[in-house]
Amino acid sequence: MRNDTEIEKMIRERLIEAIKQSGMTNTAIAKQANIHVSMITDYKNTKKLPSLTNFAILCKILDVSSDYILGLET
Repeated sequence: MRNDTEIEKMIRERLIEAIKQSGMTNTAIAKQANIHVSMITDYKNTKKLPSLTNFAILCKILDVSSDYILGLET
């Protein structure tokens, strides 16, 4: 079983990958999610993860399965 640090790292990596694959800018994503652009940067560059609400919104905007981001599917 993975520890919390490994899970957080995987979530962050998959979220970054989804952002890149979307072709959208951080600003465009933040605008659609109704959050400050610095939050997107924080999710990508620090150990901060989105709230559950923001996570669900980001998955919808990025057109990616939450199960994939969470490592429940490949």
